[in-house]
Amino acid sequence: MIAILKNYLSLIKFSHTIFALPFCFIGFSLAIKTNTVSFNWEKFILVVLCMLFARSAAMAFNRYIDRHFDKKNPRTAIREIPSNIISPNAALFLVITCCLFFIFCSYLINTLCFYLSPIALIIILGYSFTKRFTSLCHLILGLGLALAPIGGYIALTEKFDSLPLLFSFLVFLWTSGFDIIYALQDDEFDKTENLKSIPVFLGRKKALRLSEFFHLLTAMCAITAYFLGNFGWLYIMGASSFIGLLFYQHSIVKTNDLSKVNLAFATVNGFASITYCLFVCSDIFL
Repeated sequence: MIAILKNYLSLIKFSHTIFALPFCFIGFSLAIKTNTVSFNWEKFILVVLCMLFARSAAMAFNRYIDRHFDKKNPRTAIREIPSNIISPNAALFLVITCCLFFIFCSYLINTLCFYLSPIALIIILGYSFTKRFTSLCHLILGLGLALAPIGGYIALTEKFDSLPLLFSFLVFLWTSGFDIIYALQDDEFDKTENLKSIPVFLGRKKALRLSEFFHLLTAMCAITAYFLGNFGWLYIMGASSFIGLLFYQHSIVKTNDLSKVNLAFATVNGFASITYCLFVCSDIFL
């Protein structure tokens, strides 16, 4: 039973939840900071469940849709579906189940979340098709993760606001930038399969420059949020760490040396999001 659970957690890359979930916490905390609403444990748990179900659905669907490509690609052939550890039908069943639970949890949160839940699913599931027809697939992934801060915010407030939307734009740029770095690993394979990506379209060097530009804009968003949100010194520490790690990942990934892509993609970005979240939320509540 434990082995089966590990296989499914590996299928959905559960550890990568650390990318978006901290920003959902930031959005939830901003709702308390900028409004008269108070902390609500029930909605907090429902928000976490929504994030877990949505991300699990998106990841499992991506693995299901891409299973034929994954089988051909030496880097991904060991994944659970192409290696027959998990069947395609089982993965699809997981997708449907997670989608239904996501919508149900959204319904329990509030009416606006419920009405927006199908749109969110269209974005996060639709991403899996985009690399078949557009090099801008990284931006669609960024849009999917960008739903986290504003989603956490409207869970408590049932409305949109400029500050959480700024954080969503930050996540959009940040995610798009690091996904370009991740896609460098498969540019040659993608060319042979006629799959689209910015590294395929621009080449590795220009793709890295574009990723750097996205992360420069991300840093500008983090600085702007300081002034717009009237934050204090704890935010400055968190934003400084986050921005520093953004630039660090670009220092370890080179066009002729992709050996540290996974370090930049998973470890550095995961640590960046958690650190930023801890400092931002500490600034809000302390």
